[in-house]
Amino acid sequence: MAVLCDEQIRDAIGIEPLADGGHRAGQISYGVSSYGYDVRVGTRFKIFTNTTSGGTAVVDPKAFTDDLFISVDTDDTGRDHVIIPPNSFALAETVEWIDVPRDVLVVCVGKSTYARCGLIVNVTPLEPEWRGKVTLEISNTTPLPAKVYANEGIAQMVFLRAEQVCGTSYADKQGKYQDQTELTLPRVDA
Repeated sequence: MAVLCDEQIRDAIGIEPLADGGHRAGQISYGVSSYGYDVRVGTRFKIFTNTTSGGTAVVDPKAFTDDLFISVDTDDTGRDHVIIPPNSFALAETVEWIDVPRDVLVVCVGKSTYARCGLIVNVTPLEPEWRGKVTLEISNTTPLPAKVYANEGIAQMVFLRAEQVCGTSYADKQGKYQDQTELTLPRVDA
């Protein structure tokens, strides 16, 4: 496998909207980087809360319910950020739509600006031929509330090109998160 560089990313990976990298005063960076692409977090968030269950809920990936979250759209609030409570997490979506080629695997890592504040971004690998807006998991590991800024950089996607195309892609498997157009909660197909 080889890591794709900036020009290869522009030519080989479907990213909409594609932004050039560079310094943006007062903003957390995003866009094409030397060996990756820094995605932006969108405006819609689902912030985990335990207020709806009286403290008795259990997080179950096979029976996940939306009532464990408070939905926030920064476009509706007029703010440029959301607050993630201490020792909690939020789900969000990328601004960018990503279309992964059949010979590429994408690994996501959090940006150091947030990591140095105790905010960890997790995304499972994007498999060959996966398409959609990426659902981001953002954990606040601190004992304090933490801000996340909408429409600014949140994580870096690293694109790994294989020496040969895969035998079975995400599209071939008809993956359940294919073509997601928004933040998507966990689900297990019956």
